[in-house]
Amino acid sequence: MKPPSFEYADPKSLDDAVRLLEEHEFEAKILSGGQSLMPLLNMRLARPQLLIDLAKIPELDHVREDSGTLVVGGMARQRALELSPVVRERFPLVYDATMLIAHPQNRNQGTVGGSIAHADPAAELPALVMATDAEMIAVGPDGARTISAEDFFVTYLTTSMEASEILTEVRIPALAPNTGYSLQELARRHGDFALAGVIATVTLAGDGTIESGRVVLFGVGATPICATDAERMLAGEQPSEALFEAVAAKASADLDEPLSDVHASAEYRRALAGVMAKRALAEATARAAH
Repeated sequence: MKPPSFEYADPKSLDDAVRLLEEHEFEAKILSGGQSLMPLLNMRLARPQLLIDLAKIPELDHVREDSGTLVVGGMARQRALELSPVVRERFPLVYDATMLIAHPQNRNQGTVGGSIAHADPAAELPALVMATDAEMIAVGPDGARTISAEDFFVTYLTTSMEASEILTEVRIPALAPNTGYSLQELARRHGDFALAGVIATVTLAGDGTIESGRVVLFGVGATPICATDAERMLAGEQPSEALFEAVAAKASADLDEPLSDVHASAEYRRALAGVMAKRALAEATARAAH
C-alpha cells in the first residue's frame, strides 16, 4: 500500500510550523510520531497536500517535573516516559499507562502529543489525561492557550484545538496524598487497543472513608468518559465491595450507546466496563490504604 502524493516540510522552529499550518490549514497534517497517521495515509483515508514534520523542533521534546506536575513536550516519545526515573517514581499511573501502549517499537516512535491530539477513544493517554485533570497547551497564530482535559476531547478523533494550532505540551499533576490508582483494560492481544478500559483513583480521608474518587472509562464511547454521577457515590463512604459494585453498575448503566463493532458488541463493552470499574476501584483503594 502506498500513500497519495504530498509535499513535505520540516520546520526548525515552532513559529515556522504554526505559520505553515495557518497558511495551508485544512490541507495540511501534522506529523509527530506517525504511528496513527502513516497507516491512514497508506490506506488513503487521509489525503493531505502537505505534511509538517515537527521532529526538528527541539523545544517540543522534554519530560520534567515542575512543582509536582509532570511537564511533557508534545514531541516527547512515549519511550521517554517509560525510561524516565521521575515518571516511574513520582507518577506511577503515567508509567503504568505508558507500558500498555502497543509495543516497544511503537513507543520508540510514537509521541505523547501525537497520541493525545489523535484522540483515539480506545487509547491509554487520552484516558490518562482525563483521569488526572491534565492540561494541554496549544499554540496557534494567536499564541498559546491552556485547554483542560474535560474540554479537550469533542468526539471520535476530534479535539477542541483549532486547525491552525499545535499541541506543544501536556501538564499532568501528581496524585494527591493518600490517593491510590488502578488501570484496567481488556484487549484481544497484548498491545492492541482496548476493547474497554477503566482508570480509577481513590483518595482516602484520615478516618478511612473515601474523600473523593475518579472513574474514567475508555474504549466504550467516542471519547474517554468521566463517570461523574458514579463518582459522587463514593464521597464520604466506607470502602466496601458492595459500594464498588454499586458505583461500577452506575458507571456502566450511564454509558450512552457504547461502541459496537466486529470486535465487541455494545452490550459486551458495557458489561466489561462494569466489571473493570469494580476491580479498578478495589485496587485503587488498596493502594491508597498503603
